[in-house]
Amino acid sequence: MFLDQVEITVEAGKGGDGCVSFRRERYIPRGGPDGGDGGNGGSIIMVAEEGVDSLIFLGHKPNWKADKGNPGEGNNRHGKSAKNLTLRVPPGTTIYDCKEDIVLKDMTVAGESVVVARGGKGGKGNTRFKSSTHQTPRERTRGTDGEERRLRLELKVIADVGLVGKPNAGKSTLLSRLSHARPQIADYPFTTKFPNLGRVAIDMDNSFVMADIPGLIEGASDGIGLGHEFLRHIERSGILIHLVEPAPMDGSDPIENYVTILEELRQYDADLAARPTIVCVTKAELPEAEEVAEKLREMVGDVLLISAVTGQGLNLLVAAVAKHLKKEEW
Repeated sequence: MFLDQVEITVEAGKGGDGCVSFRRERYIPRGGPDGGDGGNGGSIIMVAEEGVDSLIFLGHKPNWKADKGNPGEGNNRHGKSAKNLTLRVPPGTTIYDCKEDIVLKDMTVAGESVVVARGGKGGKGNTRFKSSTHQTPRERTRGTDGEERRLRLELKVIADVGLVGKPNAGKSTLLSRLSHARPQIADYPFTTKFPNLGRVAIDMDNSFVMADIPGLIEGASDGIGLGHEFLRHIERSGILIHLVEPAPMDGSDPIENYVTILEELRQYDADLAARPTIVCVTKAELPEAEEVAEKLREMVGDVLLISAVTGQGLNLLVAAVAKHLKKEEW
């Protein structure tokens, strides 16, 4: 199961209380104070980890609480500090503080971490209050409470290339043909319910990550259908591949479909519409494909004719992606 948005409550551990104690040993009637300090409470830390691809683990448990520190003891024994609680999230997770409505951390790289709730400090034992004029202190301080926060986590898939287009345009089939990914594929719209990732090899040394973004419909930028649930996953894709089906099952016009999706991208984020885009007409084996490709070339210039079934144009598509990536990164 894939989960890309969740709200949880995190509560760090309370610090242990300081101890009031006096040394009691034979032949030492006035041994003085020997109360130890309390241990610190555990903090809650979030770490972006490669291989974690969903927020489903956190979604199963709405409340996360770290352990509290142990109290101090006599004989100047300090309480043990609690271990930190580490929560692992996928790279691409943005962490929001719900109350303050601010971004705590945008976890874009594996290995990044952030303390989302800091543990309470341990209290001081009465030994800390001893002085030349106050030799039998009975003061101590209690441990402080740990931080508590309500967090919203949103996962935005990190991919070099994002596939966009109307439902049933052939995105999942293309991903499965170019990579080892095995998304669900069927001959009806909305087969894909969440983004799928696959790594596509360019040569022995270079590859890129491709994301199959679920099909968009008119009004997606306003939240119609699954709207923003899909569109936010395109934000981190450096290059877009816009797939146009030449003979849609619903009888709609392919050119109008292309314009509709482009406009949805523009309304959601103007930067998306301006991002490097490779336009492809899929299912090149169909008789309508060449005519649709020619009409699109009059509008946008270069258009590729590809077929995930026969393999036509796939090498040209990978080469085109490699060319764009070389300009940006390599």
